Amino acid sequence: MFTGLVEDLGTVGEFRLEDPGARLIVETQSLAPAAEIGASIAVNGCCLTVVEIDGARLSFEAGEETLSRTNLGELAPGARVNLESSLKVGDSLGGHYVTGHIDGLGSVKSRDDDGQWCTMWFNAPAPLLKQMASKGSIAVDGISLTLVDVSDEAFSVALIPHTLSVTTLGQRAVGDTINLETDVLAKYVERQLGGFRTNIEE
Repeated sequence: MFTGLVEDLGTVGEFRLEDPGARLIVETQSLAPAAEIGASIAVNGCCLTVVEIDGARLSFEAGEETLSRTNLGELAPGARVNLESSLKVGDSLGGHYVTGHIDGLGSVKSRDDDGQWCTMWFNAPAPLLKQMASKGSIAVDGISLTLVDVSDEAFSVALIPHTLSVTTLGQRAVGDTINLETDVLAKYVERQLGGFRTNIEE
């Protein structure tokens, strides 16, 4: 479990295919000292297991399913990634509950910069948009954000200067692919309502 508060911007050192998956090596001066083999770390919002530690370089393995559902397969050496350690008992919850299980891919539809502030619209699959509501929560590349507007095809968020400076969103451009995870509470509500509608129809 995670909170969606990015702890470090890591740098991809290597991405290589290891059939049927891949190995991802990320350099992080901040998280590496406390990392352990077997620990869970969210990389662009995707929960991955640390399989090797070499100084400030952490190695992860991503399976075929993970690569098909996330933007990890697009990473190249030098790319920046959002990193967050898993939540521990007693840690403060500053964002919202994020599982690290990506629901689908979206893309940057538009970006409106206003000085150091920014409003971004993201395209998203229709099933995921049904789980979103204005003022609700969404994780974009592992970043906990508050939804501003939700349409039939996209959603928007308002980004403060701090978020733009400490996450990958500051570098995102129109067309870029992003990982999406909707609020877990929204999933349960949708499931319950689905069962309710089925009972009514029967």
